[in-house]
Amino acid sequence: MTFLASLKATPGVILIYGVLGLAGFLGPPLVGLLAPEYGDLALRLLIAYAALILSFLGGARWGLAASGSSPSPITISLAMLPTLFALAIVMAPTSARAWQIGALVLGLALQWLWDVRARGLPVWYPGLRTLLSGGAIAGLVAGALFLQT
Repeated sequence: MTFLASLKATPGVILIYGVLGLAGFLGPPLVGLLAPEYGDLALRLLIAYAALILSFLGGARWGLAASGSSPSPITISLAMLPTLFALAIVMAPTSARAWQIGALVLGLALQWLWDVRARGLPVWYPGLRTLLSGGAIAGLVAGALFLQT
């Protein structure tokens, strides 16, 4: 299925909420450009939001695996890693902001790779994850460029 076809096949409510969720990634860099005095707050918000979304994505995979009659222990275990990874990133010292952004980009990219290669997901899911992960990573890169204090 092509990227555009998969987006068209995505249930409307899921696509709308997914795209709206990109505001948490794209808004903070915009704040940094328009109101630089709020740059540090915007950077903290971006890091926290990205960590929450990474944890959410792991939880979504955990829920999908747990809904089956015989959940795979490997999938259940792997699905818990994004939450632990995100927690470690959020707990890093404020002097490690560049590291936090880079680690979140890596975490989202690895989750995207897992999602687009996984079996048993809806046919539209890889296209949706590509759009949303791309937007999230773009927001993190913009944050790294415009919000570093």
